[in-house]
Amino acid sequence: MTKRYKFGFWLQAAVTVAACLFIAVPMAYSVLSGLMRNAFLGLRGGFTFKWVEQVLSLYWPTILLSIEIALLCLLATALIGIPAAYALARAPGRLARLAEEALILPVAVPGLATGLALVVAYDGWGNFRQSIWFILAGHVLFTLPFMLRAVLAVMTSADLQTLEEGAASLGAGFTRRFLGVVLPNCKNGILAGALSVVTLSMGEFNLTWILHTPLTKTLPVALADAYASMRLEIGSAYTLIFFIMTVPLLLALQRATRPRAGDRP
Repeated sequence: MTKRYKFGFWLQAAVTVAACLFIAVPMAYSVLSGLMRNAFLGLRGGFTFKWVEQVLSLYWPTILLSIEIALLCLLATALIGIPAAYALARAPGRLARLAEEALILPVAVPGLATGLALVVAYDGWGNFRQSIWFILAGHVLFTLPFMLRAVLAVMTSADLQTLEEGAASLGAGFTRRFLGVVLPNCKNGILAGALSVVTLSMGEFNLTWILHTPLTKTLPVALADAYASMRLEIGSAYTLIFFIMTVPLLLALQRATRPRAGDRP
């Protein structure tokens, strides 16, 4: 190992560690503040679960609503995204690429702009505007590209046409081929897309902040309100609960997308 290579390696390692600390230290302090008796006294004030218990007792419906919207968003994106990815994979061409870009467009548009567009379009729909379905519509628009691209990437890398032709030669109809051949061969992409959708839906703030009402407040919006109008410890307790809900999903996503022995390159 040359000196130049060693220097480059240690420089890269130092930059990586510094970046991780830059992100991790404030997040760790924010989480710990939710367990402190007084955040301004720090560790000297001691620890307590009082703030976490207060958040759970007063804002449990908000947490449940976030989970409900995330699961409904997963269902909607799976029902739309998987067939759309299959259609794009089986019919490659200029028109398919244009359709793919149109479906991915909401990612390029700021969440506030998407939210304002939905409010302008559906503001007169009273019941729909004030229900969780309005927030769900925005979340589906935002997260659908992540499901679509994850599944489409697996479908384009797998030789689905050959597998389907083999199943068709054995007498399998379209439904049986789709459920028995296509979906099992795309399970890694579907799982990665599903975990991305749930995580993004639970953590989406900008779009939800525009679309929510006082009765349809999700966890990120409640977290922002807590930091703005309540004690720092309450907001930090919200952060702790949010971490407990999302970090396992992120770890599962990393595990699901990790290449396994025997997988195709």
